[in-house]
Amino acid sequence: MVPSVAVIGTRGYPSYYGGFETAVRKLAPYLVQCGWDVTVYGRKGATKSQDPSAELRVLTRITPGVETKNLSTLSYGFTATASASILKPDVALVMNVANGYFLPMLRARSIPTLVNVDGIEWERAKWSPLARRAFRGGAQCTARWANELVFDARAIELYWRREFGVGGTFIPYGGDVPDSTEVPMGLPHRGYVLVVARFVPENSVPEFFAAVPKIAASHPVVIVGTSGYGGELDEKAQGLANEHSNVSWLGHISDDDLLVGLWQHAGVYFHGHSVGGTNPALVQAMAAGAPIVARDTVYNREVLGDNGTYVPPDADQIAGAIVSLMSDSSQLVEDSRRNVLRAVEEYSWRNVCAAYEASLSRLVRDT
Repeated sequence: MVPSVAVIGTRGYPSYYGGFETAVRKLAPYLVQCGWDVTVYGRKGATKSQDPSAELRVLTRITPGVETKNLSTLSYGFTATASASILKPDVALVMNVANGYFLPMLRARSIPTLVNVDGIEWERAKWSPLARRAFRGGAQCTARWANELVFDARAIELYWRREFGVGGTFIPYGGDVPDSTEVPMGLPHRGYVLVVARFVPENSVPEFFAAVPKIAASHPVVIVGTSGYGGELDEKAQGLANEHSNVSWLGHISDDDLLVGLWQHAGVYFHGHSVGGTNPALVQAMAAGAPIVARDTVYNREVLGDNGTYVPPDADQIAGAIVSLMSDSSQLVEDSRRNVLRAVEEYSWRNVCAAYEASLSRLVRDT
């Protein structure tokens, strides 16, 4: 019998929205090649159906939901879980603790669940107090009803053991070491500063934007990202691009090759994420050989080790660290080399996918 898995909690396959979607783009084809029947639940209009790199044997099943900031995750999670409960796969891979509320539906149908808990959503500034309480409640339900948990950082597992009394399996995000690429957009190799982030406060976006004028006085700055819903930070990014000839705002990029090329040739990549575990953008930047200045958090230090330059969320210190590193060409070369080596040893996608496949197989076998 061919084992079957339903993936719940992402925007579908193939999608280029965020970290979960990146993981599923890697994992779903891997599982198919290992002999699995894979269904990925998604949202209408969120996938690239004509993507030539997509694995055609992965089935994307679209369910309805409410497309708003506070309701989309819960509404799509509910309809996807309801569908999976009817179709009854051998196991479900559930992404995001917000879907913890719906795990009893799967348990009632004897469908074992492997849940990637993601970061600590209830500490994210972008959510309203009500949404934070909803995420915290979903985490409590996940701790009670999931068969097995996946933590993408060891620090996240320590948090869950302390707060909820449960552990699980450590499986980080992966990164691919790319082939050499042309420098994109006519930019100078190792001569520009790059930031890639969703525009939310906990990603240190306001502080980085405040640092941009000082950085742009001596180096080009490339900004990749958007809030997804418009607003003040998008307007600020556009204003910086309008005011400074050295600043480019590219918005959201769904072209993996372009994004990897930007990381590969950047002089400094600034990673300001503060909440969550192993960040997929940080891992891919590391694999691409970008020298990195990162916000000083336990999660970023876990990924980068001694290879990064760490700063607090302060515009002057961000600008100072970036300009200083940009002026040290030998350090840029050394940081790049060490980042690639660490990515290969600790964060390869093949090892990540193999770990997921082993956990899913164990649940099918033992549950």
